[in-house]
Amino acid sequence: MIKAQGKAVGAVVSSPLQVEEILQKGKADDEVLTGIDDPGLELKFRIAAIPVMLLLAVLFHLFTPFLQRTFLAMPVHELGHASFAWFTGHWAIPTLWKTINGEERGLVTPLLLVCGFGWIIWSGWRAENYPLAALGGALVLLLGVGTLVLKEHTAQMLIVFGGDGGGMILGTALMATFFFGRDTQLYKGSLRWGFAAIGAAAFVDPFAVWLAARGDFGKLPLGEEDGMQSDAVKLVDDFGWDADAMIRRYVALGICCLVALAVVYAWGVWQARRAIK
Repeated sequence: MIKAQGKAVGAVVSSPLQVEEILQKGKADDEVLTGIDDPGLELKFRIAAIPVMLLLAVLFHLFTPFLQRTFLAMPVHELGHASFAWFTGHWAIPTLWKTINGEERGLVTPLLLVCGFGWIIWSGWRAENYPLAALGGALVLLLGVGTLVLKEHTAQMLIVFGGDGGGMILGTALMATFFFGRDTQLYKGSLRWGFAAIGAAAFVDPFAVWLAARGDFGKLPLGEEDGMQSDAVKLVDDFGWDADAMIRRYVALGICCLVALAVVYAWGVWQARRAIK
Protein backbone atom coordinates (compact mmCIF):
# COMPACT_ATOMS: atom_id res chain seq x y z
CA MET A 1 0.00 0.00 0.00
CA ILE A 2 2.93 2.35 0.73
CA LYS A 3 4.47 1.62 -2.70
CA ALA A 4 1.16 2.04 -4.52
CA GLN A 5 -0.30 5.02 -2.68
CA GLY A 6 2.61 6.49 -0.80
CA LYS A 7 1.01 5.80 2.55
CA ALA A 8 -0.81 3.12 4.51
CA VAL A 9 -4.41 3.73 5.51
CA GLY A 10 -5.04 2.65 9.08
CA ALA A 11 -7.94 0.37 9.87
CA VAL A 12 -10.84 2.00 11.64
CA VAL A 13 -11.19 0.33 15.02
CA SER A 14 -14.39 0.65 16.95
CA SER A 15 -14.04 2.07 20.40
CA PRO A 16 -14.58 -0.31 23.34
CA LEU A 17 -17.93 1.37 23.98
CA GLN A 18 -19.07 0.75 20.40
CA VAL A 19 -17.98 -2.87 20.53
CA GLU A 20 -19.85 -3.35 23.80
CA GLU A 21 -22.99 -1.81 22.33
CA ILE A 22 -22.80 -4.14 19.32
CA LEU A 23 -22.31 -7.18 21.53
CA GLN A 24 -25.15 -6.18 23.81
CA LYS A 25 -27.46 -5.63 20.84
CA GLY A 26 -26.61 -9.02 19.41
CA LYS A 27 -27.13 -10.62 22.79
CA ALA A 28 -30.51 -8.92 23.22
CA ASP A 29 -31.56 -10.08 19.75
CA ASP A 30 -30.47 -13.68 20.29
CA GLU A 31 -31.54 -14.22 23.88
CA VAL A 32 -35.27 -13.89 24.24
CA LEU A 33 -35.32 -15.41 27.72
CA THR A 34 -32.70 -13.52 29.66
CA GLY A 35 -31.87 -14.95 33.07
CA ILE A 36 -32.49 -18.58 32.02
CA ASP A 37 -29.48 -20.87 32.47
CA ASP A 38 -30.79 -23.71 30.30
CA PRO A 39 -33.24 -22.55 27.58
CA GLY A 40 -33.71 -26.13 26.36
CA LEU A 41 -34.84 -27.33 29.78
CA GLU A 42 -37.02 -24.24 30.14
CA LEU A 43 -38.78 -25.11 26.89
CA LYS A 44 -39.57 -28.59 28.21
CA PHE A 45 -40.89 -27.09 31.45
CA ARG A 46 -43.12 -24.66 29.57
CA ILE A 47 -44.54 -27.35 27.32
CA ALA A 48 -45.31 -29.81 30.12
CA ALA A 49 -46.01 -27.83 33.30
CA ILE A 50 -49.55 -26.53 32.75
CA PRO A 51 -50.99 -29.66 31.05
CA VAL A 52 -49.47 -31.88 33.75
CA MET A 53 -50.76 -29.67 36.57
CA LEU A 54 -54.26 -29.64 35.07
CA LEU A 55 -54.20 -33.43 34.65
CA LEU A 56 -53.10 -33.92 38.26
CA ALA A 57 -55.80 -31.52 39.42
CA VAL A 58 -58.45 -33.51 37.53
CA LEU A 59 -57.24 -36.76 39.10
CA PHE A 60 -57.14 -35.09 42.50
CA HIS A 61 -60.74 -33.93 42.00
CA LEU A 62 -61.90 -37.40 40.94
CA PHE A 63 -60.36 -39.28 43.86
CA THR A 64 -60.20 -36.80 46.77
CA PRO A 65 -62.44 -33.82 45.96
CA PHE A 66 -62.89 -32.86 49.61
CA LEU A 67 -59.15 -32.55 50.22
CA GLN A 68 -58.67 -30.59 47.01
CA ARG A 69 -61.48 -28.20 47.86
CA THR A 70 -60.46 -27.74 51.50
CA PHE A 71 -56.73 -27.17 51.17
CA LEU A 72 -56.30 -25.75 47.67
CA ALA A 73 -59.51 -24.54 46.07
CA MET A 74 -61.42 -23.04 49.00
CA PRO A 75 -58.84 -20.36 49.96
CA VAL A 76 -58.83 -19.16 46.34
CA HIS A 77 -62.64 -19.37 46.24
CA GLU A 78 -62.91 -17.06 49.25
CA LEU A 79 -60.29 -14.75 47.79
CA GLY A 80 -62.52 -14.60 44.71
CA HIS A 81 -65.41 -13.35 46.87
CA ALA A 82 -63.11 -10.78 48.47
CA SER A 83 -61.66 -9.61 45.14
CA PHE A 84 -65.10 -8.93 43.69
CA ALA A 85 -65.98 -7.07 46.90
CA TRP A 86 -62.83 -4.92 46.72
CA PHE A 87 -63.40 -4.08 43.06
CA THR A 88 -66.96 -2.94 43.80
CA GLY A 89 -65.92 -0.64 46.65
CA HIS A 90 -66.59 -2.91 49.65
CA TRP A 91 -64.19 -3.98 52.36
CA ALA A 92 -63.75 -7.72 52.70
CA ILE A 93 -61.79 -10.20 54.79
CA PRO A 94 -61.44 -13.71 53.29
CA THR A 95 -61.18 -16.66 55.68
CA LEU A 96 -61.00 -20.40 54.96
CA TRP A 97 -64.75 -21.04 54.60
CA LYS A 98 -66.32 -17.60 54.66
CA THR A 99 -65.63 -14.08 53.44
CA ILE A 100 -66.73 -11.23 55.66
CA ASN A 101 -67.59 -8.13 53.62
CA GLY A 102 -69.30 -4.80 54.09
CA GLU A 103 -72.91 -4.41 53.02
CA GLU A 104 -72.32 -0.86 51.79
CA ARG A 105 -69.58 0.75 49.76
CA GLY A 106 -66.89 2.67 51.56
CA LEU A 107 -64.08 5.09 50.72
CA VAL A 108 -61.04 3.45 52.29
CA THR A 109 -60.92 0.30 50.15
CA PRO A 110 -61.09 2.09 46.77
CA LEU A 111 -58.45 4.61 47.88
CA LEU A 112 -56.08 1.86 48.99
CA LEU A 113 -56.56 0.04 45.70
CA VAL A 114 -56.01 3.20 43.67
CA CYS A 115 -52.75 3.80 45.54
CA GLY A 116 -51.65 0.21 44.91
CA PHE A 117 -52.54 0.29 41.23
CA GLY A 118 -50.94 3.71 40.88
CA TRP A 119 -47.71 2.26 42.22
CA ILE A 120 -47.93 -0.51 39.60
CA ILE A 121 -48.36 2.07 36.84
CA TRP A 122 -45.48 4.20 38.11
CA SER A 123 -43.16 1.21 38.56
CA GLY A 124 -43.94 -0.11 35.10
CA TRP A 125 -43.47 3.28 33.48
CA ARG A 126 -40.19 3.94 35.28
CA ALA A 127 -38.82 0.53 34.26
CA GLU A 128 -40.16 1.00 30.70
CA ASN A 129 -42.30 -2.07 31.28
CA TYR A 130 -45.30 -0.69 29.47
CA PRO A 131 -47.44 -3.87 29.63
CA LEU A 132 -47.18 -3.70 33.43
CA ALA A 133 -48.16 -0.02 33.37
CA ALA A 134 -51.09 -0.87 31.10
CA LEU A 135 -52.18 -3.60 33.51
CA GLY A 136 -52.23 -1.08 36.34
CA GLY A 137 -54.31 1.29 34.23
CA ALA A 138 -56.77 -1.48 33.35
CA LEU A 139 -57.18 -2.34 37.04
CA VAL A 140 -57.90 1.29 37.87
CA LEU A 141 -60.52 1.38 35.11
CA LEU A 142 -62.09 -1.85 36.36
CA LEU A 143 -62.19 -0.47 39.89
CA GLY A 144 -63.84 2.72 38.65
CA VAL A 145 -66.58 0.80 36.83
CA GLY A 146 -67.21 -1.55 39.76
CA THR A 147 -67.31 1.24 42.33
CA LEU A 148 -68.92 4.15 40.49
CA VAL A 149 -71.05 2.57 37.76
CA LEU A 150 -72.50 -0.67 39.11
CA LYS A 151 -75.59 -0.48 41.30
CA GLU A 152 -75.35 -1.85 44.83
CA HIS A 153 -77.68 -4.76 44.07
CA THR A 154 -75.53 -5.77 41.10
CA ALA A 155 -72.38 -5.43 43.16
CA GLN A 156 -73.71 -7.77 45.86
CA MET A 157 -74.74 -10.25 43.20
CA LEU A 158 -71.23 -10.21 41.70
CA ILE A 159 -69.68 -10.73 45.13
CA VAL A 160 -71.69 -13.94 45.50
CA PHE A 161 -70.89 -15.02 41.94
CA GLY A 162 -67.23 -14.21 42.60
CA GLY A 163 -66.70 -17.30 44.74
CA ASP A 164 -66.53 -19.92 42.01
CA GLY A 165 -66.22 -17.30 39.27
CA GLY A 166 -63.37 -15.47 40.93
CA GLY A 167 -61.80 -18.78 41.92
CA MET A 168 -61.59 -19.81 38.26
CA ILE A 169 -60.19 -16.42 37.24
CA LEU A 170 -57.60 -16.35 40.01
CA GLY A 171 -56.71 -19.99 39.39
CA THR A 172 -56.06 -19.17 35.75
CA ALA A 173 -53.94 -16.17 36.74
CA LEU A 174 -51.89 -18.32 39.13
CA MET A 175 -51.18 -20.84 36.38
CA ALA A 176 -50.27 -18.03 33.96
CA THR A 177 -47.60 -16.74 36.36
CA PHE A 178 -45.51 -19.76 35.32
CA PHE A 179 -44.43 -17.79 32.24
CA PHE A 180 -43.61 -14.47 33.91
CA GLY A 181 -41.25 -12.93 36.45
CA ARG A 182 -37.90 -14.38 35.43
CA ASP A 183 -36.05 -11.88 37.62
CA THR A 184 -38.21 -12.55 40.68
CA GLN A 185 -38.63 -15.33 43.21
CA LEU A 186 -41.23 -16.88 40.91
CA TYR A 187 -38.26 -18.37 39.07
CA LYS A 188 -35.41 -18.12 41.52
CA GLY A 189 -37.37 -19.64 44.40
CA SER A 190 -39.48 -22.00 42.24
CA LEU A 191 -42.68 -20.37 43.46
CA ARG A 192 -44.16 -20.66 39.99
CA TRP A 193 -44.48 -24.44 40.44
CA GLY A 194 -46.50 -24.01 43.61
CA PHE A 195 -48.65 -21.29 42.06
CA ALA A 196 -49.32 -23.50 39.02
CA ALA A 197 -50.38 -26.41 41.25
CA ILE A 198 -52.65 -24.26 43.42
CA GLY A 199 -54.08 -22.48 40.38
CA ALA A 200 -54.87 -25.73 38.59
CA ALA A 201 -56.69 -27.11 41.64
CA ALA A 202 -58.54 -23.83 42.22
CA PHE A 203 -59.73 -23.82 38.60
CA VAL A 204 -60.57 -27.51 38.15
CA ASP A 205 -62.60 -27.87 41.36
CA PRO A 206 -65.39 -25.36 40.55
CA PHE A 207 -65.26 -25.86 36.78
CA ALA A 208 -65.73 -29.61 37.14
CA VAL A 209 -68.74 -29.06 39.42
CA TRP A 210 -70.49 -26.78 36.93
CA LEU A 211 -69.62 -28.98 33.97
CA ALA A 212 -71.17 -31.95 35.76
CA ALA A 213 -74.28 -29.90 36.56
CA ARG A 214 -74.87 -29.33 32.85
CA GLY A 215 -75.93 -32.93 32.42
CA ASP A 216 -77.38 -33.53 35.88
CA PHE A 217 -79.24 -30.83 37.83
CA GLY A 218 -78.90 -33.06 40.88
CA LYS A 219 -75.21 -32.14 41.00
CA LEU A 220 -75.93 -28.43 41.43
CA PRO A 221 -74.20 -27.16 44.59
CA LEU A 222 -77.47 -26.32 46.34
CA GLY A 223 -77.98 -26.56 50.07
CA GLU A 224 -76.23 -25.36 53.20
CA GLU A 225 -72.72 -25.62 54.57
CA ASP A 226 -72.21 -25.04 58.31
CA GLY A 227 -75.61 -23.33 58.47
CA MET A 228 -74.86 -21.00 55.54
CA GLN A 229 -76.60 -21.08 52.18
CA SER A 230 -74.43 -21.98 49.21
CA ASP A 231 -73.62 -19.36 46.60
CA ALA A 232 -75.89 -21.13 44.11
CA VAL A 233 -78.84 -20.91 46.49
CA LYS A 234 -78.22 -17.21 47.06
CA LEU A 235 -78.03 -16.51 43.34
CA VAL A 236 -81.32 -18.33 42.73
CA ASP A 237 -83.28 -17.19 45.78
CA ASP A 238 -81.89 -13.71 46.45
CA PHE A 239 -81.10 -12.54 42.93
CA GLY A 240 -83.60 -14.50 40.85
CA TRP A 241 -81.15 -16.42 38.67
CA ASP A 242 -82.48 -19.29 36.61
CA ALA A 243 -80.58 -22.48 37.44
CA ASP A 244 -79.90 -23.33 33.81
CA ALA A 245 -78.67 -19.81 33.08
CA MET A 246 -76.45 -19.92 36.17
CA ILE A 247 -74.81 -23.12 34.94
CA ARG A 248 -74.24 -21.64 31.49
CA ARG A 249 -72.61 -18.52 32.95
CA TYR A 250 -70.18 -20.42 35.13
CA VAL A 251 -69.27 -22.83 32.33
CA ALA A 252 -68.85 -19.97 29.84
CA LEU A 253 -66.54 -18.18 32.27
CA GLY A 254 -64.50 -21.35 32.71
CA ILE A 255 -64.15 -21.75 28.95
CA CYS A 256 -63.05 -18.13 28.61
CA CYS A 257 -60.42 -18.74 31.30
CA LEU A 258 -59.13 -21.79 29.41
CA VAL A 259 -58.92 -19.80 26.18
CA ALA A 260 -56.99 -17.03 27.92
CA LEU A 261 -54.65 -19.59 29.51
CA ALA A 262 -54.13 -21.25 26.11
CA VAL A 263 -53.07 -17.91 24.63
CA VAL A 264 -50.56 -17.30 27.41
CA TYR A 265 -49.34 -20.89 27.16
CA ALA A 266 -48.79 -20.61 23.39
CA TRP A 267 -46.94 -17.32 23.85
CA GLY A 268 -44.75 -18.76 26.59
CA VAL A 269 -43.81 -21.84 24.55
CA TRP A 270 -43.16 -19.72 21.45
CA GLN A 271 -40.90 -17.42 23.44
CA ALA A 272 -38.94 -20.39 24.79
CA ARG A 273 -38.55 -21.85 21.28
CA ARG A 274 -37.15 -18.56 20.04
CA ALA A 275 -34.57 -18.60 22.79
CA ILE A 276 -32.92 -21.81 21.57
CA LYS A 277 -32.91 -21.07 17.83
